[in-house]
Amino acid sequence: MRIEPGNIFKIRSATRSDMTRCGTILNDWIDETPWMPRVHSHQDVVRYHTDFVHKNRDVLVAERNDSDVQGFAATSSDAVVTGFYLAQDARRKGLGRQMLNQIKQAYPSGLSLWTFVANTGARKFYEREGFSEERRTDGDNEENLPDILYRWQPEGAAA
Repeated sequence: MRIEPGNIFKIRSATRSDMTRCGTILNDWIDETPWMPRVHSHQDVVRYHTDFVHKNRDVLVAERNDSDVQGFAATSSDAVVTGFYLAQDARRKGLGRQMLNQIKQAYPSGLSLWTFVANTGARKFYEREGFSEERRTDGDNEENLPDILYRWQPEGAAA
């Protein structure tokens, strides 16, 4: 699906003031996802994004033409996407692909990311975007949920 007219998104580097909205987007996703346990309070999620993610990750945000942040992606210096979430109204409009393409350009030798086995929508998206499954765990994460490590390797790049 393409980005809808009137829903023009600008992708830019996050500022510290964007991080509250990033935490809220993640909190909303947790709250709307029945299989996802809440292991941190809403306040702790926002605090983590403001105090840790902004300082220790490359963070992109996508804002709508009204300057409302609708999504974010956080990537570590070792090319691991550590968070990638869109607000519910921004999904299935091409924004995820647009953001992921920008991340791929910033990390041309490849990317890795984890997603939960139960997150079938994300799995289909990453596979469509050229990511391959590398391994699975039975829940070696704080949520104790089975997950999958995906890897994107551009054509011709050494693994």
